[in-house]
Amino acid sequence: MATQNVETNKKKKKKKGKVKWSDLYTFSCLRPPPPVNRSDFGHPGFSRVVFCNDSGMHKTKPYKYPTNDVSTTKYNVVTFLPKSLFEQFRRVANLYFLLVAVLSVTSLAPFSPLSLIAPLVFVVGISMLKEGVEDWHRFLQDLEVNSRKVKVHIGNGKFVDRSWKVLRVGDVVKVIKNEYFPSDLLLLSSSYEDGVCYVETMNLDGETNLKIKRCLECTLIFDNEQKFDKFKATIRCEDPNSSLYTFVANLEFGDEDQLDSSYPLSPSQLLLRDSKLQNTDYVYGVVIFTGRDTKVVRNSMNSPSKRSRVERKMDHVIYVLFFMLLLISLITSIGSVLYTDQPQTTKEWWYLRLLDDTDASFDPDKPLISGFLQFLRALILYGYLIPISLYVSIEVVKFLQAMLINNDLHLFDEMSGKSVESRTSNLNEELGQVEMILSDKTGTLTCNQMEFRKCSIEGISYGGDVNEIVRAASQRMNIDIESYRFNLDGADSTPRDSIEMVEISSDQNKIDLNAEKGIQNLGVMAIKGFNFRDDRLMNKMWLHGSNVWDMIMFFRVMALCHTGIPVENGEETSSHKLKYEAESPEEVTFLIAAQEFGFQFCRRTQSSMFVKEIDPSGFEVEREYKLLNLLEFSSSRKRMSVIVRDEVGQIFLFCKGADNIIFDRLGDGGRTYQHATTIHLANYAEDGLRTMVFAYRKIEDSEYEKWSSTFTKAKVTIGHEREELLENVSETIEKDLVLLGAVAVDDKLQDGVAECIDKLAQAGLKIWLLTGDKKETAVNIGFACSLLRHDMKQFHLSLSRDAESKNQLKAMKDDILNQIEASYQVTVNEKTKDDPLALVVDGKALEIALTNDIRDRFLQLAVSCASVICCRVSPKQKALITRLVKRYTGKMTLAIGDGANDVGMIQEADIGIGISGMEGMQAVMASDFSMPQFRFLERLLIVHGHWCYKRISKMILYFVYKNIVFGLTLFYYELYSKFSGDVLYDGWYMVMFNLFLTSLPVISLGVLEQDVSSDICLQFPALYQQGQKGIFFSWKRIIGWMGNGILTSLAIFILNVYILSLSAFRQGGEVVDISHLGVITYTAVVWTVNCQIALIITHFTWIQHFFIWGSILCWYIFLLFYGALPPKYSHREFGLLVEAVGPAPMYWIVVLFVVVISLLPYFIYMVIQRSFYPMDDHVIQEMKYGRKIVVDDETWLREKQSSRKATHIGFSARVDAKILHLKDQLHKKRMFIIKSITSSPIRRSITISTLENRD
Repeated sequence: MATQNVETNKKKKKKKGKVKWSDLYTFSCLRPPPPVNRSDFGHPGFSRVVFCNDSGMHKTKPYKYPTNDVSTTKYNVVTFLPKSLFEQFRRVANLYFLLVAVLSVTSLAPFSPLSLIAPLVFVVGISMLKEGVEDWHRFLQDLEVNSRKVKVHIGNGKFVDRSWKVLRVGDVVKVIKNEYFPSDLLLLSSSYEDGVCYVETMNLDGETNLKIKRCLECTLIFDNEQKFDKFKATIRCEDPNSSLYTFVANLEFGDEDQLDSSYPLSPSQLLLRDSKLQNTDYVYGVVIFTGRDTKVVRNSMNSPSKRSRVERKMDHVIYVLFFMLLLISLITSIGSVLYTDQPQTTKEWWYLRLLDDTDASFDPDKPLISGFLQFLRALILYGYLIPISLYVSIEVVKFLQAMLINNDLHLFDEMSGKSVESRTSNLNEELGQVEMILSDKTGTLTCNQMEFRKCSIEGISYGGDVNEIVRAASQRMNIDIESYRFNLDGADSTPRDSIEMVEISSDQNKIDLNAEKGIQNLGVMAIKGFNFRDDRLMNKMWLHGSNVWDMIMFFRVMALCHTGIPVENGEETSSHKLKYEAESPEEVTFLIAAQEFGFQFCRRTQSSMFVKEIDPSGFEVEREYKLLNLLEFSSSRKRMSVIVRDEVGQIFLFCKGADNIIFDRLGDGGRTYQHATTIHLANYAEDGLRTMVFAYRKIEDSEYEKWSSTFTKAKVTIGHEREELLENVSETIEKDLVLLGAVAVDDKLQDGVAECIDKLAQAGLKIWLLTGDKKETAVNIGFACSLLRHDMKQFHLSLSRDAESKNQLKAMKDDILNQIEASYQVTVNEKTKDDPLALVVDGKALEIALTNDIRDRFLQLAVSCASVICCRVSPKQKALITRLVKRYTGKMTLAIGDGANDVGMIQEADIGIGISGMEGMQAVMASDFSMPQFRFLERLLIVHGHWCYKRISKMILYFVYKNIVFGLTLFYYELYSKFSGDVLYDGWYMVMFNLFLTSLPVISLGVLEQDVSSDICLQFPALYQQGQKGIFFSWKRIIGWMGNGILTSLAIFILNVYILSLSAFRQGGEVVDISHLGVITYTAVVWTVNCQIALIITHFTWIQHFFIWGSILCWYIFLLFYGALPPKYSHREFGLLVEAVGPAPMYWIVVLFVVVISLLPYFIYMVIQRSFYPMDDHVIQEMKYGRKIVVDDETWLREKQSSRKATHIGFSARVDAKILHLKDQLHKKRMFIIKSITSSPIRRSITISTLENRD
């Protein structure tokens, strides 16, 4: 039995391979390549020579080409040290401390060199280590791609598995079905006899339709591995370039006597790296371009070095602090000169002139030189105003934030086993400031699956289940809505006049019950690609309709008008159901639906198609249809037709296509259902479904014979006019069609996409859709994910036929500019400026709109629209749009995509996110963050983005505050000691302050702080706008915290000096000296800054408490052990805590008093702000944590509603618009009913009889 099954499978595969698609297809996909001018080869632009099956020739110059490994890393072994050092010292603070470290080895330094050099080395080293670790992860992902296996010919007809990275130009490879192409290949042969193969280029251009590639006839003979033993050929082709759709080359191939035989090549023979082999068992190809020479890599950009806006603004804060440093250093220098140069200095300060054991940088006889040296000394002394540990603390915090993001269970996708991953932690806070999202469609918003949802046959809509928008609107209106047919004339519903309306009833459970009933009636498990519920069509119920013939013809169009191939369904062999493979997923969906309705396309030969169908009597019969012609779908035709002859001998043309195209070709007798179908199409489109119209015509034998001869002549024509001739001939047969109906398929969105977009819109983000798909598909997805709605004014920017036919740049520019100007006038018009507006742009129009002299006007229009959809966009255009939007608006941009065609866009945006889905890892490797599905963007931005922005902002402001507090006390002592140059604190106190005593609390602030919980962030998306407005890191806040630091430092120093100077410090009458004053002031600073961070934190955990109070405890422990060291090491701090300050009550009282007074201004400010000028998060905190209001209380719900930003896109906006629409419909229906009743004869007769009775 097993042997028989194997043989059967082999026979099926053989039959499949014998179908010669080249004899069926008509238009450009398989036209012969144009002849190439051979004189071009060998000159610049056409200098590449490939020796097929002889890669050894490409190991040495002049034919040595790059290897096939691809790298997305920023560094390598050689460049890591110089490039990473450059990145570190691009930060002004690090550059300053490098200068200070150099000066520290001179006699000018007030501290030991080690205390200044060690922190710099530590800070820079940690940052470089972090960069290295992140780049190592990129290297591992590159290694994964470069280590993929492919079969390579090694000689004697043997193919072995080798890694992608070892491929060389000239290698012959064998690629198996569903594998990616490892490099740009020339197709030599395939599993089909005529050398055709199907290629999925979604990773390159975003299109889901399969592309057909065909090899040259001269290479068809190489259809098995043994024949490659003696294969030799030479390819002369164009140099590497980024154009995905062009390829100019010649293949020189033949016997030894015919080596000069030359064959022109075209893009039809080129298989691009990262595209995927589909519906073809295998192909053989020869490597032409490798590694960085491949077209997909040429379309990508070098990994940019991104810095967050907060970090760039932090540089300006450092500039301000540096200016303050220069100012106080200058004051110190001038003060030193003035005091030293006074006449009384010689008498009163005679000891300054003693030369023994004096500071070499001070000479009272040369006050100006001494003053300059004092200036340099002050730059080092007051350097603690510039927080050296700020950068390394931020690096640590961002790394830990990234770990929290990576380990968030809510960001884990169980289906794929993947979670959100932060590939670089430099941009965490940027997630909280995004204002513009530029998104790919295929694989990003959609999941590359089609489902058959609805259809309209004979003017009757089937599968009309209530969509989510209507269901949500009904819940908000506290009513129930179900679909039904309503006749405008008030008579019984007929197929001709029926349209889909809504009925409003009071039965709350009707929809749910009907939905459950529909599922039960299906009686089967869910079928992939078929999500249709309607008892009127299922289980042969359509046979009881009034016009069975039209029903049968509708299903025949579905079962015959396609390019699909049936394959065995290994999963459900007992059910006799087949699986299908076709050029597009829509065709597969139609074939599955036809099978479910009883019309199973079962096999195909070169000239026939076989369908098991239900005849009018209800029995299943297998019918053969002779395939006469196949007029395939193209972007210009927007339709597909097949001409078949049935078993009776009748000839039919079955056609499917876009509604406007089919309607224009209907005959006078074929428009019976056009009105009703048009209304159904509008409803389907509003639901975000992709629609297609079915039609047919019967053709007389004589008409067909005449047309066929003309068509054959056009088909064999060689030259550029071939396509035009074929188009014109096709037009003559695709006419006088009879409309049958329409179908609607769902390009299925990923789970949670609509809800995610709705929440992002409420948070104030604008979303642009950039896709390589056609306009109709993009618009349907726009409706499905609620970027568009039915009452939205849409501006369609496209080239007019006149401008396009002229093919003159000026005419096309004028045409686009006129459209832009007209549309923009609508946006500024007082009557329409508040209306919801959307802009839809196709690829050609976009190319013109992005030229230098039009782009500003285009962007002005685009930014003023609520939603923007760009269609037929190339990878380069995606990157260009992202760059222009970023520059023009100045807003934070985020780009998200899943394919290699999105790499440029991802790298160009402020934040790039790659979807780690099914389509390779190119987008992920180029991204800053990766996620398994689009829906995780909601939590990543609204929760983690909000938290990270606020944490980093608070952290930097606190850093500035504590360093000003600490650094200015040194300056005040300099003033107090008349610019003596003496230092208030011990050198190790200075090192300990930033590295140990205040570092852990600030790190805990940056990692664990939460103004509100994650659930509340999602309930109140308007909180996200705090980041968009830059509230928490504005110059107002920065200056405020600087002022707070100055005020606190003044309070600490003045209170300490004047309290301790007026009385004895200890019971024995001892007064304080510099060591006592220094340690008491330092203690007050440590207590104050740590208590200040406790006031800032709104979300406490045991970790924060441990770090804050533990840091204060560490100060006392350090002071104890440092004072216990011998005087040689501890100097004047020997025994200070145990013998001097510890036993003195004054020490503890002064510290407590100074800390309370120093914190009082901020505490008062906080009380006033929360009481009289509260922010959104303050209100929510008081409502939840103050326990004034219970969650889900009316006030809480009202606050939630008011927190939603008014938006024109998103699920909620569509529901609001739908409610208005339904209310308007309800009002019209009530008025119609009232009018009908009041004008009815019965009503009039009752009224007359009542009046007569009164008389």
